[in-house]
Amino acid sequence: MDVVIIDYGAGNIQSIRFAFERMGIHPELSDSAERISRADRVIFPGVGEAASAMAKLQRSGLDTLLPELQQPVLGICLGMQLMCRYSEEGDTPGLGIFDTVVRRFTPGLKVPQIGWNNISNLKSPLFKGVEEGSYIYLVHSYYAPLCPETVAESDYGLAYSAALARENFYGVQFHPEKSSRVGAKILQNFIEL
Repeated sequence: MDVVIIDYGAGNIQSIRFAFERMGIHPELSDSAERISRADRVIFPGVGEAASAMAKLQRSGLDTLLPELQQPVLGICLGMQLMCRYSEEGDTPGLGIFDTVVRRFTPGLKVPQIGWNNISNLKSPLFKGVEEGSYIYLVHSYYAPLCPETVAESDYGLAYSAALARENFYGVQFHPEKSSRVGAKILQNFIEL
């Protein structure tokens, strides 16, 4: 299986790489549009702030490539948020893959939400064999509201999208690479799509 992790300077790349290596898969890091286009599976990671991460994608031209990809693509954390239409963080237009707006958690909630939370209403092959209520690891101050593309939910003061899916595109707000056996199962399911 040929897996490429997009290397655009805004990712938690090493922990994702190690998670795949534990599965016997050796992903390649790349910012080459040609190389990314040839991959069997594409991982779109993200850690940091939306506007600066989007600027990095635009400088490399990956902002136009990503929505055109035909193979399964998995956005993780900020990667998922950038796949949405817009983010309130930095007043940032997104890639428009998912038709929703990323919002900041309401005042009064401690942000970022850091730690373990459970997921429910699992509606995608991404969660095959994952039990309702399983715990996953999150670090985030912004969220995607529930929408028609929601395939898993979590709750932090309100119910929000823990995962989104449309056609060959998948996004998870949580970090599967840091979510123990549940996260490993989700990554395995992504590979097997």
